[in-house]
Amino acid sequence: MREIYLDNSATTRTAEPVARAVYDMLVNCYGNPSSLHRKGLEAENQIEAARRSLAQLLDCDPGELTFTSGGTEANNLALLGVAEARARRGKRIVTTAFEHSSVDAAANRLEQLGWEVIRIKPDHLGHIDPGEVVAAVDGQTVLVSCMCVNNEVGAILPIEQIVRGVRRKNPGTLIHCDCVQALGKLPLSMRRLDLDLATVSAHKIYGPKGCGALYVRRGIRLVPRQLGGSQEKKLRPGTEAAASIVGFGVAARLAKEHLREDAARIADLNQELRCRLLSMSKVVVNSPADALPAVLNISVPGYRSETMMHFLEERGISVSSGSACSKGAKSHVLSAMGLDPALIDSALRISFGRYNTKEDVEDFVLALQEGICSLAHC
Repeated sequence: MREIYLDNSATTRTAEPVARAVYDMLVNCYGNPSSLHRKGLEAENQIEAARRSLAQLLDCDPGELTFTSGGTEANNLALLGVAEARARRGKRIVTTAFEHSSVDAAANRLEQLGWEVIRIKPDHLGHIDPGEVVAAVDGQTVLVSCMCVNNEVGAILPIEQIVRGVRRKNPGTLIHCDCVQALGKLPLSMRRLDLDLATVSAHKIYGPKGCGALYVRRGIRLVPRQLGGSQEKKLRPGTEAAASIVGFGVAARLAKEHLREDAARIADLNQELRCRLLSMSKVVVNSPADALPAVLNISVPGYRSETMMHFLEERGISVSSGSACSKGAKSHVLSAMGLDPALIDSALRISFGRYNTKEDVEDFVLALQEGICSLAHC
C-alpha cells in the first residue's frame, strides 16, 4: 500500500541531507561545544555555521538567535521571559484566541499570576482584524503575541499592519510572532517585519524534531526560564543538542533554496484539491480562500473526524483533525472562529509539503469519496 502523508503541519519527513548531517555529527563531530579541545571547537564551529544558515533564512543577525528544544520552549521563553523582565512596566498582554497551545498555556499561566490577557477573536473565516489588536494595546501592555500563520486553518495574520499600529500606539510594547508554520513557506525578514521576538522550529521544515530557535532583537532583555551554564548567552543554558542544531541549519539552507519552488507547487496542489472538494456536496472548506496553501481545513458534517481519519489511514493516507499537540481534543481554533459544532466535530486538516504530488491529491479525493459512501451505512 502506497503511503500518502498529508500531515506536514504536524511534522515533516526529515530531508536526507539533514539526516546525513545529523548522523555525521553524532558519530564524528561529537565533542561538547563548550570544551576547549579540538573536538569541542569543531562542534562549536558547526553550531555557529547552523546559526548563520538560519539567520540567512530569517534575514537577521546570527547573534540574535537562541537555539531551544523546539517551538514550545521558544514560545514559553518569549512570553514568560518578557513578562518577568518587564513586569514593572505593566501587566497586560494582547494575543489572539486561536494561538498555538504553547502560547495559550503560557498566557493562562500569566493570568494565574495576576496578568491581564486580552485575546482577540478571529472571524468565521479565521481572519484577525489588526485594528482590534491595536485597540487592545494600552500604556500597560508589555507584549503583543500573534502567530504568523494559524496551524489549523492556514489563515495568514496581518503581522505588518499589527506591528505598525502597535508601534504608533505604544512604542514600548514588544511584539512576538510565532512563525513556526510560516518558516520555509513564506519569505520571512525579521528586519522588514520589525519584530522583537519570533519563534521557529526545525521539524516543520524537514529538519530534526527537538530543535527550535527564538529570535530576540538585539538589546531586548528576557529572564531565562532555566538556569545553569553560559550556553546560548545564558538565555538557554545546558549542553547544546549540536547534532539537531546542525540538522536545523541544513534544513534552513534547503528551505531558502526551495522556497519559491515549494510554494508554487504546493499552491497548485491546494488549488487542485479545493476545486475537487468544492464539487462534493457533503464537504465544507473551513480555510479562507487567502490562507497559506500548505494548509487546507475541511469538514464532512455527520462524519466524526476520528472515524474518517481511521478510514483514510487504512488506505495509507495520513491527515489530522487539528493540531497534533491537542491529541484529538476539540479544536479551540475552530471554536474561536465560531464554527458550528457539527463542522468542528468533523474537521480534517490536510497539509501539504515538499514531497507531495498530484497523485496524492487524486488518491485522497477518491478515498474521501469512498469514506463518505461507506461510513454513511455504519
